[in-house]
Amino acid sequence: MLANWLCSLTFIWFGFNVFRYITVRAVLATFTSLFLSILIGPVLIKKLKNFCHPTLLEFKENKSKTPTMGGWLIIGTTLVSVFLWADLENIYIWLLVLVMTWLGVFGFWDDYLKLKTKSHKGMRPAVKIIGQAAIGFIVGFILYYHPTLGFNPSVAMPFLKKVVLPLGCYYILFSTFILVATSNAVNLTDGMDGLAIGLILMVVLAYGGIAYLAGNVNFATYLNIFYVRGAGEVSIFCGALVGSSLGFLWYNCFPAQVFMGDVGSLPLGGIVGLLSIIVKQEISLIFVGGIFVAEALSVILQVIFFRTRGKRIFLMTPIHHHFELTGLPETKVVVRFWIVGLILALFTAVTLKIR
Repeated sequence: MLANWLCSLTFIWFGFNVFRYITVRAVLATFTSLFLSILIGPVLIKKLKNFCHPTLLEFKENKSKTPTMGGWLIIGTTLVSVFLWADLENIYIWLLVLVMTWLGVFGFWDDYLKLKTKSHKGMRPAVKIIGQAAIGFIVGFILYYHPTLGFNPSVAMPFLKKVVLPLGCYYILFSTFILVATSNAVNLTDGMDGLAIGLILMVVLAYGGIAYLAGNVNFATYLNIFYVRGAGEVSIFCGALVGSSLGFLWYNCFPAQVFMGDVGSLPLGGIVGLLSIIVKQEISLIFVGGIFVAEALSVILQVIFFRTRGKRIFLMTPIHHHFELTGLPETKVVVRFWIVGLILALFTAVTLKIR
């Protein structure tokens, strides 16, 4: 870890002590991943030019030559920044790295199969869900049975001061459900230039701030939230991911030069779920990830109504395509979803105090 080495130089100048602070390292992690994204982006996009997005929708024909698998840019720059500035003895950091890598590999294989068959069909849905559930189970198992971590397998209820739901060993299944749900929800949302990555940026910013508060016993006590020893270091990971998201958005904003693909959306969704677990704000996912929830629900409702009544509720799902087909320009849909996402992120932060 670069920060450790810099701190060891305090015998030369006391100012190197500044690298011990989480806030300083979080900012440096953000700038590092952002700089790397801007620097490496053009090279990666050029390398991916032969991996173009398969044509899925008729009204997206103009995007059929846009390369996909840009999620590697997010994963790579985030991990490099994390390894430079985070405390690598922190188990939460390694769990985040594990989830990002695991789901990134699954996402890559899904993208590869779609490109190989030149269709929207990648790996079988059952295989994808099993892969997501497996990493969710592993994470839950480690958190619950780790001998020294002391992780609390209870779920706090928003707005209710002293109401918690103790799950015990069932928390392992709960964490599995969260990672599967968030990974798929973000995957469904990734359908417009800049939409998913912009929303991820807001969610990660919110959870990064909450991680810092939950990892500080004084702030956690004052806000009456769970104190999670070591959670403050998670804000370093969040900072790195914020920088990577900004860097990717630089190339993914309309008109997109590259798509993240499943190699990006699956791990990003998993990370959002894991962040909510680590900071003990699992139920807050409903608020901070409200757009992702709406996107997933639109698909579920559409399928249920079509199979039971033979009718569609929306013109097309996920719901962002519904608004696009009503005549709204793609950029307007994206920006309005961003606005709602920002409001939801701010509301989530407020819920910490409303108890």
